[in-house]
Amino acid sequence: MDSTSDIRSGSGRNAASISARTLDRLSAHARAVEGVWARAVQAGDWVVVRTKNSVYSLSASGDGTFRVAGGWFQAHDAETAPVRVAGCTWGGRALHTGLVAAPGMCLEFSNGVRTTRIREVRLIRGQAERAH
Repeated sequence: MDSTSDIRSGSGRNAASISARTLDRLSAHARAVEGVWARAVQAGDWVVVRTKNSVYSLSASGDGTFRVAGGWFQAHDAETAPVRVAGCTWGGRALHTGLVAAPGMCLEFSNGVRTTRIREVRLIRGQAERAH
């Protein structure tokens, strides 16, 4: 099994780029979003997120928190503090809490930081996964 997963926003329509933003439509499409789901991330995994303006690398601690490097965290010398991923948004206030990151969406952290639109996401499995 490949230890990395690469998700890009290609020329096809991703569920994250639906045009009508009604709550009914958002909830109907929420499960079809292609991205890194919180339930799939394990301790030692890395999630690399390239947004419109920055690159973030999230190291999973295993307790629901991440050490985040890059972007806002680098600019504000906050790369050592653990932070939770609140979820992803389509740019509004509807927060998809089951997602860590998905192309076309914005990543929101528990400290209130919200990224610009995500262009690419990569899940890199940690050493524990490779040992099995």
